[in-house]
Amino acid sequence: MKINNFSCRLARYMLLTIAILSSCSKGSNSPAPINPGTGTGGTTTPIANAYAAVADSMQNKTYSTYLSANGNYYVQNNTGNTNFNYWPQAHMLDVLTDAYLRTKNTVYPQRMKALLTGLKATNGGVYPNDYYDDMGWMANACLRAYAATNDADYLNTAQILYTDIKTGSNTSQGGGIAWRKTQLNYKNSPSTTNGIILAARMYELQNNVNDLTLAKSLYSWMKVTLVDPATGVVYDGINSNGTNTLDKNIYTYNQGAFIGAAIELYNATKDPTYLADAVLTANNAITDSRIVSGGVLKSEGQGDGGLFKGIEVRYLTVLTELSGLDAANSTKYAAFLQNNVLYLYKVGIAKPAYLAGPDWTQKPTGSVDLTTQLSGMMMMEAAAKLQAEGKIQ
Repeated sequence: MKINNFSCRLARYMLLTIAILSSCSKGSNSPAPINPGTGTGGTTTPIANAYAAVADSMQNKTYSTYLSANGNYYVQNNTGNTNFNYWPQAHMLDVLTDAYLRTKNTVYPQRMKALLTGLKATNGGVYPNDYYDDMGWMANACLRAYAATNDADYLNTAQILYTDIKTGSNTSQGGGIAWRKTQLNYKNSPSTTNGIILAARMYELQNNVNDLTLAKSLYSWMKVTLVDPATGVVYDGINSNGTNTLDKNIYTYNQGAFIGAAIELYNATKDPTYLADAVLTANNAITDSRIVSGGVLKSEGQGDGGLFKGIEVRYLTVLTELSGLDAANSTKYAAFLQNNVLYLYKVGIAKPAYLAGPDWTQKPTGSVDLTTQLSGMMMMEAAAKLQAEGKIQ
């Protein structure tokens, strides 16, 4: 009787999911419909707690597959490329923090600390590098790790990086944070949104009004310069080629990071304007045919692009959970996330390796980059959390 009740609730929930996503999707060439409750024998089967189990498997397989031989960092792919890339390490720290918050298993703080110290050793004995967005991802991951563990080493690292990141803020193009130290006149979305999130979190942590002032200033520039006021779509940057032109490339991670920036300033100020901005961008980010098809985030390839949609998932999840968000939008975003994880769960993971490719509507073949794997892990960790909270089935 309990299983039958669950199955009925699951069916009703998915009818709502399909209705919501069908009514708002602008995409064509949609992936084939998927029945989330159908097992291999065609019978209806509940999937309660399944996401947490898959998240555990993905965590363990990622650790054993991608960890470098010296244990200091995670390598570029699963087929022999051992290159060190800085920014995926930040997101690896984030997903390890996700797992620790979810499970309280003490193996995760051990892996987190090994990565923190290993990153410094691999990066020439320092945490800063040439790219302001790289440092922003790492600083924000460190603040999450600090909140989860209360280990001051993470806070100290975040402060070192924050000091360096602020040197990328200048008046070229009217404001914002530069992409890299050797290109200070090029301002872009990932550097600036990370700076906003970091400054707002530092304000909430240390109550230094200068941090809040910086966060607000960067946000105002970002909203005026890189965000379409009608749709909320977030563009990539300005002046990349030295001609003062707007780079109108549209990537999932820019949508997600701007949502995150708006949320952090809403949390810090309770100004509803920030929440309204997050909702406008989120509503576009779950329907825009340039990044979504049939309610599923499109492939953005591997390499750097492999990590992009995981970042949208992360911050859309935070928005879905936000206490100030109205119920209708929370339900809509939960339905979108439900649809994405169902494809990943039912179709998009290659077992027993537990690898996730760039297209969640099909199993990966061949080499899988760490970046791509991380997006799948972010989706599965988010789903496990939302399922535990009763927001998705």
